[in-house]
Amino acid sequence: MNKLIIYLKNFDWILFTAVILLVCFGLAEIYSVALGRSQVDLLNFKKQIIFIIAGAISLFLLAGFDYHSLRSYSKYFYILAVLLLAGVLVFGQTIRGTKGWFNLAGYNLQPVEFIKFVLVLFLAKYFSGASLKAKELKHLAISFSGVLILIILVLVQPDFGSACLLFFLWLAMVALAGFEKKYFLIIFLALAIVFTGSWYFIFQDYQKQRIITFLNPSFNPLDQGYNVSQAIIAVGAGRLAGRGLGFGSQSQLKFLPEAQTDFIFAVVAEELGFSGVLLILFFFAIFFYRALYHLKRVNNDFGVFFILGAVSLIFIEMFINIGMNLGILPVVGISLPFLSYGGSGLISSLMLVGVMESIIIRSKINY
Repeated sequence: MNKLIIYLKNFDWILFTAVILLVCFGLAEIYSVALGRSQVDLLNFKKQIIFIIAGAISLFLLAGFDYHSLRSYSKYFYILAVLLLAGVLVFGQTIRGTKGWFNLAGYNLQPVEFIKFVLVLFLAKYFSGASLKAKELKHLAISFSGVLILIILVLVQPDFGSACLLFFLWLAMVALAGFEKKYFLIIFLALAIVFTGSWYFIFQDYQKQRIITFLNPSFNPLDQGYNVSQAIIAVGAGRLAGRGLGFGSQSQLKFLPEAQTDFIFAVVAEELGFSGVLLILFFFAIFFYRALYHLKRVNNDFGVFFILGAVSLIFIEMFINIGMNLGILPVVGISLPFLSYGGSGLISSLMLVGVMESIIIRSKINY
Protein backbone atom coordinates (compact mmCIF):
# COMPACT_ATOMS: atom_id res chain seq x y z
CA MET A 1 0.00 0.00 0.00
CA ASN A 2 2.86 2.38 0.80
CA LYS A 3 4.38 1.70 -2.63
CA LEU A 4 1.04 2.45 -4.27
CA ILE A 5 0.73 5.74 -2.38
CA ILE A 6 4.26 6.75 -3.44
CA TYR A 7 3.45 5.71 -7.01
CA LEU A 8 0.28 7.83 -7.13
CA LYS A 9 1.92 10.78 -5.39
CA ASN A 10 4.79 10.99 -7.87
CA PHE A 11 2.70 10.24 -10.96
CA ASP A 12 2.52 13.34 -13.19
CA TRP A 13 -1.22 13.89 -13.22
CA ILE A 14 -0.93 17.14 -15.18
CA LEU A 15 0.80 15.40 -18.10
CA PHE A 16 -1.71 12.55 -17.89
CA THR A 17 -4.68 14.95 -17.85
CA ALA A 18 -3.41 16.76 -20.95
CA VAL A 19 -3.16 13.41 -22.79
CA ILE A 20 -6.63 12.28 -21.68
CA LEU A 21 -8.18 15.58 -22.76
CA LEU A 22 -6.61 15.16 -26.21
CA VAL A 23 -7.99 11.61 -26.36
CA CYS A 24 -11.45 12.89 -25.39
CA PHE A 25 -11.31 15.55 -28.13
CA GLY A 26 -10.54 12.83 -30.65
CA LEU A 27 -13.32 10.61 -29.34
CA ALA A 28 -15.85 13.44 -29.64
CA GLU A 29 -14.84 14.10 -33.25
CA ILE A 30 -14.97 10.38 -34.14
CA TYR A 31 -18.54 10.37 -32.79
CA SER A 32 -19.30 13.51 -34.78
CA VAL A 33 -18.00 11.96 -38.03
CA ALA A 34 -20.20 8.89 -37.43
CA LEU A 35 -23.29 11.14 -37.29
CA GLY A 36 -22.69 12.30 -40.85
CA ARG A 37 -23.22 8.88 -42.39
CA SER A 38 -26.50 7.92 -44.04
CA GLN A 39 -26.95 5.21 -41.43
CA VAL A 40 -25.40 6.24 -38.14
CA ASP A 41 -22.74 3.63 -37.39
CA LEU A 42 -21.02 3.97 -34.02
CA LEU A 43 -18.84 0.89 -34.48
CA ASN A 44 -15.62 2.90 -34.81
CA PHE A 45 -16.63 5.07 -31.86
CA LYS A 46 -17.17 1.96 -29.70
CA LYS A 47 -13.91 0.43 -30.92
CA GLN A 48 -12.05 3.62 -30.03
CA ILE A 49 -13.42 3.41 -26.48
CA ILE A 50 -12.02 -0.13 -26.24
CA PHE A 51 -8.68 1.11 -27.59
CA ILE A 52 -8.64 3.91 -25.00
CA ILE A 53 -9.28 1.46 -22.16
CA ALA A 54 -6.57 -0.92 -23.43
CA GLY A 55 -4.15 1.99 -23.88
CA ALA A 56 -4.89 3.39 -20.41
CA ILE A 57 -4.28 -0.02 -18.81
CA SER A 58 -0.98 -0.29 -20.71
CA LEU A 59 -0.04 3.22 -19.59
CA PHE A 60 -0.57 2.49 -15.88
CA LEU A 61 1.10 -0.92 -16.05
CA LEU A 62 4.20 0.54 -17.71
CA ALA A 63 4.20 3.48 -15.29
CA GLY A 64 4.40 0.99 -12.42
CA PHE A 65 7.08 -1.06 -14.18
CA ASP A 66 10.77 -0.33 -13.59
CA TYR A 67 11.81 1.21 -16.90
CA HIS A 68 15.45 0.15 -16.39
CA SER A 69 14.42 -3.40 -17.36
CA LEU A 70 13.34 -2.15 -20.78
CA ARG A 71 16.92 -1.20 -21.53
CA SER A 72 18.07 -4.78 -20.93
CA TYR A 73 15.40 -6.20 -23.22
CA SER A 74 15.66 -3.58 -25.98
CA LYS A 75 17.51 -5.90 -28.38
CA TYR A 76 14.77 -8.52 -28.02
CA PHE A 77 12.11 -5.90 -28.75
CA TYR A 78 14.08 -4.89 -31.82
CA ILE A 79 14.25 -8.49 -33.09
CA LEU A 80 10.51 -8.84 -32.48
CA ALA A 81 9.94 -5.61 -34.44
CA VAL A 82 11.85 -6.97 -37.44
CA LEU A 83 9.91 -10.25 -37.28
CA LEU A 84 6.57 -8.42 -37.11
CA LEU A 85 7.39 -6.25 -40.11
CA ALA A 86 8.58 -9.28 -42.07
CA GLY A 87 5.54 -11.30 -40.99
CA VAL A 88 3.02 -8.68 -42.04
CA LEU A 89 4.47 -8.76 -45.57
CA VAL A 90 3.60 -12.47 -45.74
CA PHE A 91 0.49 -12.85 -43.59
CA GLY A 92 -0.79 -9.28 -43.48
CA GLN A 93 -3.96 -7.75 -44.83
CA THR A 94 -3.88 -5.15 -47.61
CA ILE A 95 -5.82 -1.94 -46.93
CA ARG A 96 -5.72 0.98 -49.38
CA GLY A 97 -2.81 -0.58 -51.24
CA THR A 98 -0.63 -1.13 -48.16
CA LYS A 99 0.03 -4.59 -46.76
CA GLY A 100 0.58 -3.44 -43.22
CA TRP A 101 -2.12 -4.92 -40.98
CA PHE A 102 -2.79 -8.16 -39.11
CA ASN A 103 -6.47 -9.00 -38.69
CA LEU A 104 -7.10 -10.33 -35.18
CA ALA A 105 -10.70 -11.19 -34.26
CA GLY A 106 -12.10 -8.34 -36.33
CA TYR A 107 -9.52 -5.80 -35.16
CA ASN A 108 -6.73 -4.57 -37.44
CA LEU A 109 -3.31 -4.45 -35.80
CA GLN A 110 -0.75 -2.23 -37.54
CA PRO A 111 2.75 -3.35 -36.47
CA VAL A 112 4.51 -0.20 -37.69
CA GLU A 113 2.80 1.81 -34.94
CA PHE A 114 4.42 -0.36 -32.25
CA ILE A 115 7.71 -0.30 -34.16
CA LYS A 116 7.82 3.44 -33.43
CA PHE A 117 7.77 2.62 -29.70
CA VAL A 118 10.50 0.01 -30.20
CA LEU A 119 12.65 2.45 -32.20
CA VAL A 120 12.49 5.05 -29.41
CA LEU A 121 13.59 2.31 -27.01
CA PHE A 122 16.35 1.07 -29.35
CA LEU A 123 17.80 4.53 -30.00
CA ALA A 124 17.57 5.55 -26.33
CA LYS A 125 19.48 2.42 -25.34
CA TYR A 126 22.09 2.84 -28.06
CA PHE A 127 22.84 6.54 -27.56
CA SER A 128 22.87 6.21 -23.76
CA GLY A 129 25.47 3.46 -23.93
CA ALA A 130 27.72 4.90 -26.65
CA SER A 131 30.71 7.15 -26.14
CA LEU A 132 29.59 9.52 -28.89
CA LYS A 133 32.45 11.98 -28.80
CA ALA A 134 35.03 9.24 -29.32
CA LYS A 135 33.83 7.83 -32.66
CA GLU A 136 30.88 9.87 -33.88
CA LEU A 137 30.88 8.57 -37.46
CA LYS A 138 30.89 4.96 -36.26
CA HIS A 139 27.89 5.51 -33.99
CA LEU A 140 26.09 7.44 -36.71
CA ALA A 141 26.52 4.50 -39.10
CA ILE A 142 25.57 1.80 -36.57
CA SER A 143 22.45 3.57 -35.33
CA PHE A 144 21.32 4.31 -38.88
CA SER A 145 21.90 0.70 -39.91
CA GLY A 146 19.45 -0.42 -37.23
CA VAL A 147 16.88 2.13 -38.41
CA LEU A 148 17.47 1.37 -42.10
CA ILE A 149 16.41 -2.28 -41.69
CA LEU A 150 13.07 -1.14 -40.29
CA ILE A 151 12.67 1.57 -42.95
CA ILE A 152 13.24 -0.91 -45.80
CA LEU A 153 10.67 -3.36 -44.39
CA VAL A 154 8.14 -0.53 -44.04
CA LEU A 155 8.80 0.74 -47.57
CA VAL A 156 8.13 -2.73 -48.99
CA GLN A 157 4.53 -2.61 -47.64
CA PRO A 158 4.59 0.21 -49.02
CA ASP A 159 4.11 2.81 -46.28
CA PHE A 160 6.14 5.85 -47.34
CA GLY A 161 4.79 8.09 -44.57
CA SER A 162 5.75 5.78 -41.71
CA ALA A 163 9.16 5.14 -43.28
CA CYS A 164 9.80 8.92 -43.39
CA LEU A 165 8.66 9.19 -39.77
CA LEU A 166 11.16 6.54 -38.63
CA PHE A 167 13.94 8.39 -40.45
CA PHE A 168 12.99 11.78 -38.96
CA LEU A 169 12.87 10.21 -35.50
CA TRP A 170 16.42 8.92 -35.96
CA LEU A 171 17.52 12.33 -37.27
CA ALA A 172 15.98 14.07 -34.25
CA MET A 173 17.71 11.68 -31.84
CA VAL A 174 21.03 12.22 -33.63
CA ALA A 175 20.60 15.98 -33.24
CA LEU A 176 19.71 15.63 -29.55
CA ALA A 177 22.71 13.35 -29.00
CA GLY A 178 24.97 16.25 -29.97
CA PHE A 179 26.63 15.06 -33.17
CA GLU A 180 28.78 17.60 -35.00
CA LYS A 181 27.06 19.80 -37.59
CA LYS A 182 29.21 18.51 -40.44
CA TYR A 183 27.48 15.14 -40.27
CA PHE A 184 24.10 16.77 -40.88
CA LEU A 185 25.45 18.34 -44.06
CA ILE A 186 26.50 14.87 -45.22
CA ILE A 187 23.04 13.50 -44.34
CA PHE A 188 21.21 16.22 -46.29
CA LEU A 189 23.46 15.77 -49.33
CA ALA A 190 22.81 12.03 -49.22
CA LEU A 191 19.06 12.73 -48.95
CA ALA A 192 19.18 14.94 -52.04
CA ILE A 193 20.93 12.20 -54.02
CA VAL A 194 18.52 9.50 -52.79
CA PHE A 195 15.48 11.66 -53.55
CA THR A 196 16.68 12.40 -57.08
CA GLY A 197 17.34 8.72 -57.75
CA SER A 198 14.02 7.68 -56.18
CA TRP A 199 12.10 10.16 -58.35
CA TYR A 200 13.32 8.51 -61.52
CA PHE A 201 13.61 4.87 -60.46
CA ILE A 202 11.55 4.13 -57.30
CA PHE A 203 8.62 6.51 -56.77
CA GLN A 204 5.29 5.37 -58.17
CA ASP A 205 3.15 7.80 -60.17
CA TYR A 206 0.79 8.42 -57.25
CA GLN A 207 3.74 9.32 -55.00
CA LYS A 208 5.03 11.80 -57.58
CA GLN A 209 1.54 13.29 -57.83
CA ARG A 210 1.46 13.80 -54.05
CA ILE A 211 4.74 15.70 -54.17
CA ILE A 212 3.50 17.84 -57.06
CA THR A 213 0.27 18.46 -55.13
CA PHE A 214 2.31 19.52 -52.10
CA LEU A 215 4.17 22.09 -54.20
CA ASN A 216 0.91 23.22 -55.81
CA PRO A 217 -2.21 22.23 -53.78
CA SER A 218 -4.53 23.55 -56.50
CA PHE A 219 -3.06 21.07 -58.99
CA ASN A 220 -5.74 18.59 -60.06
CA PRO A 221 -8.15 19.43 -57.19
CA LEU A 222 -10.61 16.71 -58.23
CA ASP A 223 -8.03 13.91 -58.05
CA GLN A 224 -4.65 13.97 -56.26
CA GLY A 225 -5.27 17.42 -54.79
CA TYR A 226 -8.80 16.63 -53.62
CA ASN A 227 -7.94 15.66 -50.02
CA VAL A 228 -5.78 18.71 -49.45
CA SER A 229 -8.30 21.08 -51.04
CA GLN A 230 -11.16 19.77 -48.90
CA ALA A 231 -9.05 19.89 -45.75
CA ILE A 232 -8.10 23.53 -46.40
CA ILE A 233 -11.77 24.40 -47.01
CA ALA A 234 -12.75 22.66 -43.75
CA VAL A 235 -10.06 24.47 -41.74
CA GLY A 236 -11.07 27.85 -43.16
CA ALA A 237 -14.80 27.22 -42.69
CA GLY A 238 -14.46 26.88 -38.91
CA ARG A 239 -13.42 30.49 -38.37
CA LEU A 240 -13.22 31.49 -34.69
CA ALA A 241 -15.88 29.44 -32.90
CA GLY A 242 -16.58 26.68 -35.41
CA ARG A 243 -19.84 25.36 -36.81
CA GLY A 244 -20.52 23.16 -33.82
CA LEU A 245 -19.95 19.50 -33.05
CA GLY A 246 -21.74 17.42 -35.68
CA PHE A 247 -22.42 20.40 -37.97
CA GLY A 248 -19.32 20.52 -40.14
CA SER A 249 -20.40 20.41 -43.77
CA GLN A 250 -17.12 19.02 -45.11
CA SER A 251 -17.03 16.12 -42.67
CA GLN A 252 -20.75 15.52 -42.26
CA LEU A 253 -21.46 15.53 -46.00
CA LYS A 254 -18.40 13.30 -46.57
CA PHE A 255 -16.50 15.77 -48.76
CA LEU A 256 -13.48 15.21 -46.52
CA PRO A 257 -11.95 11.72 -46.94
CA GLU A 258 -10.38 9.90 -43.97
CA ALA A 259 -12.04 12.42 -41.68
CA GLN A 260 -11.50 10.39 -38.52
CA THR A 261 -7.88 9.45 -39.19
CA ASP A 262 -5.53 11.55 -41.34
CA PHE A 263 -7.76 14.64 -41.46
CA ILE A 264 -9.26 14.73 -37.98
CA PHE A 265 -7.49 18.06 -37.39
CA ALA A 266 -9.51 19.60 -40.24
CA VAL A 267 -12.70 18.26 -38.61
CA VAL A 268 -11.72 19.86 -35.30
CA ALA A 269 -10.94 23.16 -37.05
CA GLU A 270 -14.28 23.17 -38.90
CA GLU A 271 -16.51 22.16 -36.01
CA LEU A 272 -14.71 23.81 -33.07
CA GLY A 273 -13.03 26.65 -34.91
CA PHE A 274 -9.77 28.43 -34.20
CA SER A 275 -10.57 28.38 -30.47
CA GLY A 276 -10.81 24.57 -30.53
CA VAL A 277 -7.53 24.32 -32.43
CA LEU A 278 -5.82 26.59 -29.90
CA LEU A 279 -7.14 24.42 -27.07
CA ILE A 280 -5.71 21.27 -28.67
CA LEU A 281 -2.35 22.95 -29.27
CA PHE A 282 -2.43 24.14 -25.64
CA PHE A 283 -2.88 20.58 -24.37
CA PHE A 284 -0.04 19.38 -26.61
CA ALA A 285 2.11 22.23 -25.25
CA ILE A 286 1.36 21.15 -21.67
CA PHE A 287 2.31 17.59 -22.57
CA PHE A 288 5.64 18.64 -24.09
CA TYR A 289 6.41 21.07 -21.27
CA ARG A 290 5.70 18.57 -18.48
CA ALA A 291 7.73 15.85 -20.20
CA LEU A 292 10.78 18.11 -20.66
CA TYR A 293 10.37 19.72 -17.22
CA HIS A 294 11.34 16.48 -15.48
CA LEU A 295 14.55 15.92 -17.45
CA LYS A 296 16.69 17.76 -14.91
CA ARG A 297 15.79 15.16 -12.29
CA VAL A 298 16.47 12.07 -14.43
CA ASN A 299 19.84 10.72 -13.31
CA ASN A 300 20.60 8.35 -16.19
CA ASP A 301 21.09 8.86 -19.92
CA PHE A 302 18.67 6.12 -20.94
CA GLY A 303 15.75 7.84 -19.22
CA VAL A 304 16.73 11.20 -20.71
CA PHE A 305 17.04 9.83 -24.25
CA PHE A 306 13.77 7.90 -23.97
CA ILE A 307 11.80 11.00 -22.94
CA LEU A 308 13.48 13.05 -25.67
CA GLY A 309 12.75 10.33 -28.22
CA ALA A 310 9.11 9.98 -27.18
CA VAL A 311 8.57 13.75 -27.25
CA SER A 312 10.31 13.99 -30.63
CA LEU A 313 8.16 11.22 -32.12
CA ILE A 314 4.87 12.71 -30.95
CA PHE A 315 5.93 16.22 -32.00
CA ILE A 316 6.97 15.04 -35.49
CA GLU A 317 3.68 13.15 -35.92
CA MET A 318 1.70 16.19 -34.76
CA PHE A 319 3.68 18.57 -36.99
CA ILE A 320 3.33 16.41 -40.12
CA ASN A 321 -0.37 15.75 -39.58
CA ILE A 322 -1.25 19.41 -39.01
CA GLY A 323 0.97 20.37 -41.96
CA MET A 324 -0.93 17.89 -44.15
CA ASN A 325 -4.25 19.39 -43.08
CA LEU A 326 -3.07 22.94 -43.79
CA GLY A 327 -1.61 22.02 -47.17
CA ILE A 328 1.96 22.96 -46.24
CA LEU A 329 3.20 19.34 -46.17
CA PRO A 330 2.46 16.42 -48.50
CA VAL A 331 -0.22 13.89 -47.56
CA VAL A 332 1.73 10.89 -46.26
CA GLY A 333 -0.83 9.12 -44.09
CA ILE A 334 0.40 10.17 -40.63
CA SER A 335 -2.31 10.32 -37.96
CA LEU A 336 -2.64 12.94 -35.21
CA PRO A 337 -1.36 11.50 -31.90
CA PHE A 338 -4.03 10.79 -29.26
CA LEU A 339 -6.85 12.13 -31.47
CA SER A 340 -7.03 10.08 -34.68
CA TYR A 341 -9.02 6.87 -34.86
CA GLY A 342 -6.95 3.70 -34.67
CA GLY A 343 -6.07 1.28 -31.92
CA SER A 344 -2.46 0.56 -32.85
CA GLY A 345 -1.40 4.20 -32.95
CA LEU A 346 -3.32 5.20 -29.82
CA ILE A 347 -2.13 2.27 -27.70
CA SER A 348 1.47 2.77 -28.86
CA SER A 349 1.34 6.48 -27.95
CA LEU A 350 -0.13 5.74 -24.52
CA MET A 351 2.58 3.10 -23.98
CA LEU A 352 5.18 5.82 -24.61
CA VAL A 353 3.44 7.99 -22.01
CA GLY A 354 3.45 5.06 -19.59
CA VAL A 355 7.23 4.62 -19.81
CA MET A 356 7.68 8.38 -19.51
CA GLU A 357 5.61 8.31 -16.31
CA SER A 358 7.76 5.43 -15.01
CA ILE A 359 10.89 7.55 -15.60
CA ILE A 360 9.27 10.58 -13.95
CA ILE A 361 8.11 8.62 -10.89
CA ARG A 362 11.51 7.08 -10.25
CA SER A 363 13.34 10.33 -10.91
CA LYS A 364 11.27 12.02 -8.18
CA ILE A 365 11.89 9.20 -5.72
CA ASN A 366 15.66 9.19 -6.35
CA TYR A 367 16.08 12.97 -6.68
